[in-house]
Amino acid sequence: MASIELKNVTKTFDKHNVIENLNLTIEDGKFTVLVGPSGCGKTTLLRMIAGLDPQTSGSVLIDGKDVSQTAPGKRGLAMVFQNYAIYPTMSVRDNIEFGLRNNGVPKAQRTELVESISETVGLKDYLDRKPSTLSGGQRQRVALARAMVKKPGVFLMDEPLSNLDAKLRVQMRIELIELHKKLGSTFVYVTHDQVEAMSMADKIVLMNKGEIQQEAPPAVMYRKPSNQFTAQFIGVPPMNIGSMANANAQFGFRPESAVLSTAPVEEAFKSKGRIITREMLGSETIYQIKNDTHTFMMKSTNDQYDAGQEVYYGVAEKHLHFFDQNEKRYDDTGSEHQQLLEKLRGLSRA
Repeated sequence: MASIELKNVTKTFDKHNVIENLNLTIEDGKFTVLVGPSGCGKTTLLRMIAGLDPQTSGSVLIDGKDVSQTAPGKRGLAMVFQNYAIYPTMSVRDNIEFGLRNNGVPKAQRTELVESISETVGLKDYLDRKPSTLSGGQRQRVALARAMVKKPGVFLMDEPLSNLDAKLRVQMRIELIELHKKLGSTFVYVTHDQVEAMSMADKIVLMNKGEIQQEAPPAVMYRKPSNQFTAQFIGVPPMNIGSMANANAQFGFRPESAVLSTAPVEEAFKSKGRIITREMLGSETIYQIKNDTHTFMMKSTNDQYDAGQEVYYGVAEKHLHFFDQNEKRYDDTGSEHQQLLEKLRGLSRA
């Protein structure tokens, strides 16, 4: 296991700073997920840790040791890529032991390691098969097994599940969570999928335009986003954001926090509107509701409402968030939050 620290790291491409003076600590043994939209810098960050694209300035430390000038193969890391990067002409066994053979590991030790690791990832019965005969999930396990035989302190994973279908992605997420618990290694995982981030991470690092927007466990990031970007990136559907007349601020609430009714409701924020769209998703139904000033998304276990119907809705005080003119969230224990809450009560109508 190993901790990772990036100190004042900058990465420049064509005289443009993609990442500038970034500081980040990745805890030993944790499953840390770097998430954000395409082009936000998360893969660049991962490759700097790996040494594949060294930083322009700043330092990368692994277990307190500066590895900025250390070759990728000497950093004690293993990387799993999006496209698996396995050799199609080699058997599964040969793929897994390829690195061991190159490093001069004796045959008996190689065999023992391959047998042990392949059993851990469920490949023991496939060792003599070629990758072309395997499913996408099995090929991903080959890539994982090849990384695992190195017994690295850190696993770096760059969108490893993006080529799999939706059902298999869910299965592989569970397997990766279980694998992390079994190995106890440090996992650094890159994805643009916030559902993957929420379901897998001990800690999420949310990035946008080369900057860290928030670092927090999934529950904290969901319940107490630090800004509007976080509030609307994390969560499906995203947080509703509304403007407040005569106030230099905005309010927000999660779609599932709203109460829907055919009669007026008594909540801190209340209004009425007409259902524009209705999506029945099984146990939940998502409604798009429009009034004179806003269009909001509501998520409900009640599917009794129809498109075109007028409904009342409200949000309790504890579920309301407020953001300043710079889109930073006000602390819900602060005086600004309370003042805006009272103002919103006055603006509410239903």
